[in-house]
Amino acid sequence: MNDTIKLTIMGGIDKAGIEEPVKLVEMNPGDILGIVGPTGSGKSTLIDDIEQLAQGDTPTQRRILINDTEPEMGLRVDPRRKLIAQLSQNMHFLADMTVSEFLQMHARSRGKDPELMHRVIELANRLTGEPIHEDEQLTVLSGGQSRSLMTADIAVISDSPIVLIDEIENAGIKKQEALSLLSGEGKIVVVVTHDPVLALMASRRIVIRNGGMCDIITTSAEEKEMCNRVSEVDDWLMDLREIIRRGDLVEGVA
Repeated sequence: MNDTIKLTIMGGIDKAGIEEPVKLVEMNPGDILGIVGPTGSGKSTLIDDIEQLAQGDTPTQRRILINDTEPEMGLRVDPRRKLIAQLSQNMHFLADMTVSEFLQMHARSRGKDPELMHRVIELANRLTGEPIHEDEQLTVLSGGQSRSLMTADIAVISDSPIVLIDEIENAGIKKQEALSLLSGEGKIVVVVTHDPVLALMASRRIVIRNGGMCDIITTSAEEKEMCNRVSEVDDWLMDLREIIRRGDLVEGVA
């Protein structure tokens, strides 16, 4: 499915009813699109429009096209045909089952090999500093573990070719690896972020102000170099967090 999906955002209006300056945004498999802007500017509203496959029937009047056409109603309302997976800021499981039971059930529901659960857990453990074990109950997983597990699940088992992520930097996981994993699996990734590393990892970023898409910036070569430099600092901070979590001293850490 992934190699046939193209996502298009057609601009609508901002909070004042003024037409958005950005009229058209197109995305293809493997693309990472950032959404940036001040708190309350309307970033989450944009991903809500995408999640709903809006057709001018939301307050923004935006339209979302799939492969250059208006999606049929079944794609909008039938959860079995859903094209979009979403990772929210807060994610916890309520199901009373183990990690392996959940992943095997999901794989079977998608007509896939239940043994894929081992691959999912392996990838999830690359994203979190708190190891996930297959015999653990879902309800005891932390927020970071839950987000890591669902990121890996979406990459390996889910058929959804479009992934919406709301501020993954607050999830307590290795955010750069998470984005690289999803885009590497051919997903279209749309990420709302305040984080400079994630914003600069994206090939483009939409700037939101007053509820409207006011600009779209293509990441330059200079910004990519800046991303590499900031990533080194970010990796160092991640290592420092792990030292503190283990209860070790940080003396002499360079």
